[in-house]
Amino acid sequence: MQSIGIIGVGSYLPEAIISNAEIGHGAGVTDEWIVRKTGIRERRRAAPHEATSDLAAAAAVRALRSAGLTADRLAYVVVATSTPDHPQPATAALVQHRIGAVHAAAFDVNAVCSGFVYALKAVQKLLAGAADGAPRHGLVIGADVYSRILDYTDRRTAALFGDGAGATVLGPVAPGLGLREISLVSRGDAHRLIEVTAGGSRRPSSPRTLTDGDHYFRMDGRGVRDFVTRTLPYETDRLLRHAAVPADAVRHFVPHQANGIMLAELWPGLGLRRAALHLTLERYANTGAASVPVTLAEMHRGGAAEPGDLVVLAAFGGGMSLGIALLNWSMDAREGAPALGTHPSVPHLLTAGDPVAPLAP
Repeated sequence: MQSIGIIGVGSYLPEAIISNAEIGHGAGVTDEWIVRKTGIRERRRAAPHEATSDLAAAAAVRALRSAGLTADRLAYVVVATSTPDHPQPATAALVQHRIGAVHAAAFDVNAVCSGFVYALKAVQKLLAGAADGAPRHGLVIGADVYSRILDYTDRRTAALFGDGAGATVLGPVAPGLGLREISLVSRGDAHRLIEVTAGGSRRPSSPRTLTDGDHYFRMDGRGVRDFVTRTLPYETDRLLRHAAVPADAVRHFVPHQANGIMLAELWPGLGLRRAALHLTLERYANTGAASVPVTLAEMHRGGAAEPGDLVVLAAFGGGMSLGIALLNWSMDAREGAPALGTHPSVPHLLTAGDPVAPLAP
């Protein structure tokens, strides 16, 4: 089967920077308390006119420019999100329209904060198994606007989340590069650890659910920490053993940016002694399904990874869910790849109602 890898990356973080002091005032905690408990110092918040599809489309444009690809060459547009614009249609359909991906099938994936890795595997398999001559490029986006579902009086969650979007373009790469192994794990028996209990078919929104705050995000922080501490090291080791890759061969580890203190405690136990740990949560907090691709984009812009470097992506979230991916870095490996650091601004994208014209390579 055709080797499929990441050939373009991009991200979009809203302009508004929200400090710990601003968050802490409503939640009854201090900047020092937030930093000590989470490692987070600030986060971004979407403007009132920005929805998840706006952030996702902006990140998508940047990823396409990074790949030197026009949107009309995409076979798939997939958005991983647990904060869609609305229950239906899929947020991916809105993004497809906005960027001009006229030939792409579009759908959403909701595995909460693990969604990007789940979507990565789905699109990889679709592209690798495509018939000869069929389009072999796909766009995988992680995007969330958690600021719309947070209870800012709840100190357990108010400080943890920010808004953002990250995108990757997948396409054919040389043998030995690209996505190698992706492991997906679900533990539905622990689904109550992370939830928004109202607004769906089980408990439709009503004056009562709004009064009770049941449309807000809730999390059992201790239970989530126990799940991640128990599951992530085991599943990471299992993936590497299945791929016959020694832990010392991994050069980069890009985790879900859930909590800096928890990640610092987990890091030594993963055994990735020669890998760089990539973190962006100090500035962006937990951006949900966007956190892994946002951090990937930062890693690329910083020039940290060389073609062929082994990279592990690890995401975990509600469900409970876990997704781990092993890949040989494929950016900049092909002739004529765009220059490192491409990060154009696209201010028009967030206010124009018409689709964006397909991009020139």
